[in-house]
Amino acid sequence: FAWKAVKGIKSNAIVIAKDEALLGMGAGQPSRVVSVELALKRAGERAEGSVLASDAFFPFPDGPELAIRAGVTAIVQPGGSIRDEEIVDVANKHNVAMAFTGIRHLRH
Repeated sequence: FAWKAVKGIKSNAIVIAKDEALLGMGAGQPSRVVSVELALKRAGERAEGSVLASDAFFPFPDGPELAIRAGVTAIVQPGGSIRDEEIVDVANKHNVAMAFTGIRHLRH
C-alpha cells in the first residue's frame, strides 16, 4: 500500500502507512530528511509499527534513522544510492526490514 501511495505524491515524497491507511506524508521539500520529519510529525504515535515508503533512494542514513527512532518497522525504497550498504546496515542494526524496488517514482 505505502509503495503505491507514494507514487502519486510530489517529490521528495515520503509516506508513513499502516494497515492500508496513510498516516503521514511529507512532500515537495528540498530535502528528503525534511519530508521524513513532516511525515512522522503527521503520523505521530501511530508511526509505531508502520511502513515508510520513499519515491527515491536515501542518499544518507539520516532519514531512515529518524523513521526507526519513531517506530517504523519496514522501509520501502528504490535503492541506488552509493550509500545503500550503509543504510541497510542501519536497518539491520535495528531489525527493520528494508525492501529495494529498483523503481523510482521521483518526478523531476
